[in-house]
Amino acid sequence: MATPIVPVDTLSESDAADELTRLADEIAAHDLAYRDEAPVISDAEYDALRRRNNEIEARFPHLVRENSPNLRVGANRAEKFSPVEHGVPMLSLDNAFSDDEALEFDARVRRFLKLEEAVAYTAEPKIDGLSASLRYEKGVLVQGATRGDGRTGEDVTENLRTLAEIPGRLKGAGFPDVIEVRGEVYLGHEEFAKLNAGAVAAGQKTYANPRNAASGSLRQLDTAITAARPLRFFAYAWGRISAPFAKTQGEALDLLRAWGFQVTPQTQQVTGVEGLLAAYRDMEAMRPKLAFDIDGVVYKVDRLDWQERLGFITRTPRWAIARKFPAQQARTRLNAIDLQVGRTGAITPVARLQPITVGGVTVENATLHNGDEIARKDIRVGDMVIIQRAGDVIPQVLGPVLEERQEGSQPFEFPTYCPCYLKTPLARETTSGGAETVVRRCTGEFACPFQRVEHLMHFVSRRAYDIEGLGEKQIAAFYEEGLVKEPADIFRLARNETALAELRTRDGYGETSVTNLVAGIEARRAIALDRFIFGLGIRHVGETTAMTLARGYGSLEAFLAAMDKVAKDDAEAIEELDALDQIGIAVVEAAKTYFGEDHNRRIVADLVAELTVQDAEKPKTDTAVAGKTVVFTGALERLTRDEAKAQAERLGAKVSGSVSKKTDIVVAGPGAGSKLKAATELGIQVLTEDEWITLVGG
Repeated sequence: MATPIVPVDTLSESDAADELTRLADEIAAHDLAYRDEAPVISDAEYDALRRRNNEIEARFPHLVRENSPNLRVGANRAEKFSPVEHGVPMLSLDNAFSDDEALEFDARVRRFLKLEEAVAYTAEPKIDGLSASLRYEKGVLVQGATRGDGRTGEDVTENLRTLAEIPGRLKGAGFPDVIEVRGEVYLGHEEFAKLNAGAVAAGQKTYANPRNAASGSLRQLDTAITAARPLRFFAYAWGRISAPFAKTQGEALDLLRAWGFQVTPQTQQVTGVEGLLAAYRDMEAMRPKLAFDIDGVVYKVDRLDWQERLGFITRTPRWAIARKFPAQQARTRLNAIDLQVGRTGAITPVARLQPITVGGVTVENATLHNGDEIARKDIRVGDMVIIQRAGDVIPQVLGPVLEERQEGSQPFEFPTYCPCYLKTPLARETTSGGAETVVRRCTGEFACPFQRVEHLMHFVSRRAYDIEGLGEKQIAAFYEEGLVKEPADIFRLARNETALAELRTRDGYGETSVTNLVAGIEARRAIALDRFIFGLGIRHVGETTAMTLARGYGSLEAFLAAMDKVAKDDAEAIEELDALDQIGIAVVEAAKTYFGEDHNRRIVADLVAELTVQDAEKPKTDTAVAGKTVVFTGALERLTRDEAKAQAERLGAKVSGSVSKKTDIVVAGPGAGSKLKAATELGIQVLTEDEWITLVGG
């Protein structure tokens, strides 16, 4: 893996926020292409985008941004199939690309569980196909669905029934009354080649790779087409179950096999880091000999009770990770360097490349990160450059081929003005200590049309309002035409009969499209509080932070009242905001700035007038700690800090990072200091770890 020009562990908070915003934009675009079965980058490239994003989010959890691969686990579902709500979300996996990262995964598992002994794992080949979930009741297949966005998939039951390797009725006995079996639909190499050859002969579009072919084959409205495709299925996991059925991952796979499923025969059960590394080498060696595509190895903690204890980080499990195979490099010509303006005004230089096909994927664009990287690598327009299909941001320009540099080429001079028509000056951002960062930012803010459009694109993005039929292209066009200048205008458009009548006359629209657009807008007039907050585009407020804010304040009225006080520098309101778990000074300052501007407050007020904002999901109320604010301090000996927090939140408590008069319980372990002292002074209930465990029932 190439060393990033700005290592994650040296990024400033501001740089991290800007990079997460840029990464999110790239990932969202690729997700749209993937949903339409026409991806423009490879799996390795997409994985690397996600990996960089995840590394930054791990260091700055309060900066989680829109479309984060840590928050999104699949392509948004299409509308040609009925929606299926998954009983248990279909999760994505974090990725590892080196031995060191695999070793760190093992170390994290042992740290979390406080284990000295080696951990047993399963090492399973990572099949490159389309994830599917099969619901069985009393052993009978009743429903099958794609992963979709992880929460909601597409009902493709009848298509899945055509696969010979998916049993309509489970064999044997011992299976739960209800079980959702999860696995991968895929095409073998030989079958893929025959499918594309047939398409060429018929003058039809071919598929770029077996994964896309599997997706396109399964998601056919005509079941007969799916039945004619040689799709196969490997089972490897489960979702909702009515009762436990195994104690280990290995035992569960054996049972799935006994019930009639194909399970990858290459799966190994290994112990410790030596086993993890050996399994990877084995899979890497056998990869060229397999009849199907794999793009890595999935490591899973074998004991299911440990999997349950480890739990999840947002929507990726702590107990599993995908060790990916290395990707390829290629050489091509750099034709131009363009500037893109992000939602916060950060300027990202983009390499426009002579299109080149690498491993079946055409690469035309690559990020250059920032002007300092261009200067350090001395990348010039016209250079032959080396492109790597995996790395921190993909496609990534590793550097120029100096021996092929054209005579007379000139170093790239980074512009000093925004590319928008206002030509607003660019300024380098500085840290709190006054040091310059690598980020150049347009100073135009909302006067800059690029930033205004980016704000609107964020507003309609999938993790925000997710308005069907209103994507980036439509937003850009509507903005240019003056139809939509701020979020509330989107909802006003649905009532603007003059504008809608004109839209019906345009190419690509028509009566049906406009009707669907209006329906998509109207469907979002009722919106969850966390999505409302996220959609505002407050700097440093990603989806996870928005959820924290929604749960912390409960209702729109409470949130806006608190933000009004924060903007007015109310000390108690700021303390309450800062006390929310994982909310730091960056979010506090961002909230003060956002709600301190008249322009923003007007945008929010206009938007609220168009919406019904739903209160946050109510926490549990039937536990001993439901509704209480809990602070953990000192060293915990029976639980890790993350485990204790997760346990408290599951039981309906609110976890805070600081002690205040609103704190109900402080759980103090050895070494507790100022928080314990503050709790004592305020007369707050203090529990030992053992007392806490007794209180919550073990």
